[in-house]
Amino acid sequence: ERDEFHYGTFPEGFKWSVSTSAYQIEGGWNVDGKGESIWDTFSHTPGKRANNETGDIACDSYHKVKEDVNLVKMLGVQQYRFSISWSRIFPDGTTSYVNQAGVDYYNSLIDSLLKIGVEPVVTLYHWDLPQALEDDSFGGWVGAEIIDLFVEYADICFKEFGPKVKRWITFNEPWVFTVLGYGNGAHSPNIKDSGRLDYQAGKNVLLAHAKAYRLYQTQYKAVQNGEVGITCNSDWSEPRNQYRQVDYDATNRVMQFFLGWFMHPIWVNGDYPDVMKVIAAQGEATSRLPELTTQEKSLIFGTSDFFGLNHYTTNLAYETFSPDRINEVSYYEDREANTEQDFTWPAAASVWLKDVPWGIRRLLSWIKKEYNDPPILITENGFSEEGNSHELNDWWRTKFFHGYINEVLKAIQLDNVNVIGYTAWSLMDNFEWAEGYSERFGLHWVDFNDPERPRIRKQSVNCFVEIMERSFPADGLQNCQVNSNIENTTPT
Repeated sequence: ERDEFHYGTFPEGFKWSVSTSAYQIEGGWNVDGKGESIWDTFSHTPGKRANNETGDIACDSYHKVKEDVNLVKMLGVQQYRFSISWSRIFPDGTTSYVNQAGVDYYNSLIDSLLKIGVEPVVTLYHWDLPQALEDDSFGGWVGAEIIDLFVEYADICFKEFGPKVKRWITFNEPWVFTVLGYGNGAHSPNIKDSGRLDYQAGKNVLLAHAKAYRLYQTQYKAVQNGEVGITCNSDWSEPRNQYRQVDYDATNRVMQFFLGWFMHPIWVNGDYPDVMKVIAAQGEATSRLPELTTQEKSLIFGTSDFFGLNHYTTNLAYETFSPDRINEVSYYEDREANTEQDFTWPAAASVWLKDVPWGIRRLLSWIKKEYNDPPILITENGFSEEGNSHELNDWWRTKFFHGYINEVLKAIQLDNVNVIGYTAWSLMDNFEWAEGYSERFGLHWVDFNDPERPRIRKQSVNCFVEIMERSFPADGLQNCQVNSNIENTTPT
């Protein structure tokens, strides 16, 4: 039953979308008064990214609003998810100076979307913290001072853009920018203190999110009538050995340390999952997982109008507990579990990404049960190829969309999961963080060697558009037939 194809139609009101983020596409890193972000700093530091590539120009979307909005229009989506660059509006991260050029840029983008009948879905923070706040004495997300600074930034955005924006996302993937930014240092700001500073940053993110949500509810909701949520990323995990209870237990720990870390406080009881609290306190006078007070729990609980989910792949989890590990401090050791992937699963260019469509259905059903049946908005889902690819017949992405989106329909119709929308990542090839331009996730091919950064439609667009228009009819989809032998049209 797991792999059976399902024919049917998505419910009325289901929202289709495509997504991008500011640092990955905008470029214009130092123009028109924009301040430096931690990703500007990171990408300018030799040896931190693939081929020492930067997002200085990226897709040059800062100068190509009209062209990018036209791409969105041609796709026929109902929503477009993008992020605001904090330092483009507040160059030093504080409200002491508002950069009007940055405000005008986002107003132009929002107005252009509304003109073509597309709803803007706006993410306030997609990893690009103003460098000045990281340099400050409190050290970015590890200092409690960042909480109110984020709320002040959100306040200005609600005030300026809120009359035209009806869906806000406070944070994108807090797991990534805490664990990779402050834990293992793979991402900016390149700090390595796993099992301590990543946990501290996580608490501050939860409180910043909660305060921004409460602000919107008390000061803007009645007039603007929008929704505010948070987006977390999560792989699905299966026990590696279906006959070992310890691997089932390991799977639960992986999920709780991954998705539960941020969503359990918001959707269940205001606090971290019990397993996180127990493990992080072992052998410590004071738990490395910073305690949430009764007041903070009350503040956090219930602060999301929808469940934002970024999902890409599936892993196999297994137990790694060792009595000796009590002396090893790290987020990954705390899980007392590890993960791997089945080598037979089709692989993307990204080493962590395999095509496992059934995983998204199982994850959606788990979320329904774990978090009291929330309305789930899938805010990212996509597949990558090598950066040097000139292939427009991206049949692997066609196959991925066809499989994953059908599993979403199965979750809705067979499991009664309340999925309210699906967002493809990404509108176009872009700067893929520490991987630079070595991986391509786009529905449109971008030539990063051409100063004009032309965008060229890939063949997977035809499949995605047909699914949006027809769902999965019994007679099949003409544009979703995977054919790796179609002659490629090389971009020129």
